[in-house]
Amino acid sequence: MASAPQTASLPLFYQDLTPLNSRDHATWKSRATDQAKWLVNQHAVPLTVEEFPQAQRHFPIIFSSGNETVPLALMGLNEGVNVFVDDEGKLSENVYVPAYARRYPFLLAKLTPDATDLSLCFDPSTDLIGDFEDGAPLFEDSQPTDACKNMLSFCENFEQAGMRTGAFVAELNKHGLLMDGEVAIQREGVEQPFVYRGFRMVNQEKLREVRGDVLRGWNQSGLLPLIFAHLFSLDLMRDIFARQVQQGKGPTPVLNS
Repeated sequence: MASAPQTASLPLFYQDLTPLNSRDHATWKSRATDQAKWLVNQHAVPLTVEEFPQAQRHFPIIFSSGNETVPLALMGLNEGVNVFVDDEGKLSENVYVPAYARRYPFLLAKLTPDATDLSLCFDPSTDLIGDFEDGAPLFEDSQPTDACKNMLSFCENFEQAGMRTGAFVAELNKHGLLMDGEVAIQREGVEQPFVYRGFRMVNQEKLREVRGDVLRGWNQSGLLPLIFAHLFSLDLMRDIFARQVQQGKGPTPVLNS
């Protein structure tokens, strides 16, 4: 269902990366859009822990399988299905958009493997940045504009949130709280339930065994409410399944021969 986002070469959504600079992009502008085309066919999007309270109202929050576990907003139960965007990337009304998706096409990245600093880069395949007549200028007199500075600040905040998210996952792993998840959903008129695996979730039995002093510390630090936000959000899996069926994107039943 949900493996970790791309770790080799380029992150999820990005086709290429180019450093943004005032020499090559002095006259470039950025455009706003109401079509998140990069979300089309993407069923799972990374989340930071700060987003759990908002995201839990819209999506199941799960954890990816694989070596580098990350929290994910589940926007569809099947690969290639996102029930919150249409084929043109038009988002459903009032749906929360994860920060990972909102920062696109920008990204902070190292220009060389041994670099210590991150530079603001962008995906050159996008039509949201370019030498347009319309849009918000990225540079004026070779200096970053407020629009450029705001995007840099957003990406910096995202990186910091990513580090806090990594610490949160490390704490769950330290106490052995993550387990392989499984959910079975029965569709009316179909004999066999649809079973979804390939993700991780908090083991509630082990959570109940955590020492009281640890739980008190988690409650004071805000970690415990994040765990409960994840657990409560899992009830939305059936809502996502129902959306898929309503949109004609539901899984095909396996017929017994």
